[in-house]
Amino acid sequence: MKPSLRFFLAGFLLLILQTGLCYGIKWIALSKTSLALALNQTQHCKQLEGLVVSQVQLCRSNLELMQTIIQAAREVIKTCRKTFSDMRWNCSSIELAPNYLLDLDRGTRESAFVYALSAAAISHTIARACTTGDLPGCSCGPIPDAPMKMKKSGSQANKLMHLHNSEVGRQVLKASLEMKCKCHGVSGSCSIKTCWKGLQELRDIALDLKTKYLSATKVVHRPMGTRKYLVPKDIDIRPVKETELIYLQSSPDFCMKNEKVGSHGTQDRLWAMGKVYGKAYLLLESLFFLSSFSFLFFFPFFFLKTTGVDGGKERIPGRSTAGRRVLLSILMG
Repeated sequence: MKPSLRFFLAGFLLLILQTGLCYGIKWIALSKTSLALALNQTQHCKQLEGLVVSQVQLCRSNLELMQTIIQAAREVIKTCRKTFSDMRWNCSSIELAPNYLLDLDRGTRESAFVYALSAAAISHTIARACTTGDLPGCSCGPIPDAPMKMKKSGSQANKLMHLHNSEVGRQVLKASLEMKCKCHGVSGSCSIKTCWKGLQELRDIALDLKTKYLSATKVVHRPMGTRKYLVPKDIDIRPVKETELIYLQSSPDFCMKNEKVGSHGTQDRLWAMGKVYGKAYLLLESLFFLSSFSFLFFFPFFFLKTTGVDGGKERIPGRSTAGRRVLLSILMG
């Protein structure tokens, strides 16, 4: 079980939970599932928040997998909040699932990140559950390339965007596989070495996706031949790269509170000055303090040693005056 990850099952569950792309991340509401819910009977699936009818039916036939999916939903929220804790948009609105604000309900840069992270988290959580033996019957194989079915409702452009970003999340997960080895032998020798590909932590994958979020490409749904495609808005001479996150609508600056656009603002976030502006703020503060201290320390000596005005005449350096004594008393406290 350990040497290879069960991406087939992970991809299968991704298809299950994203049946109907207009509900693609509403399943994250499963994070609110009560720990007291055993999920050992099919009627329990109706008590799960965030699932549409088709997903409830799939839940009934895959009860043994649902606890793992619920754990994935919790991991998405925890990881997103942690990853963006130092940003103006701090992913707090993800906790409103399944009733999102416009920051996640539209084709924004933020929704692009959450779709990618949720796709990666499902595969990551299931793969971990397989390797630890928590899920019976795991099978081996690559992530299937079967396309997701699209319903007629909703924006075609948004669905294409979500499909693309979900795939980016899974590709980042696959690229994060690292070779791990363990030696076996007498007295610590390495006469036999067992190696396998292991997953990085989800937080590391989220950081890679955050980098893609910061450099995401704005796209438009434009006719090309007989079909419409998503192409970069400002550089439409090239197709969208498979490795980049894309978005359709610009986001607000998230400084001011505006529920209409999904911005909670930064007011009353007491840690905002120290965290949001982070090292840059602390650096500027330190430089300002040092420059002020240097000025206070050296200026009195410079003033006393070189200049001083008495009736418009320059004093001779080093001469004691009443003003010099006052400044020295101030300096020395």
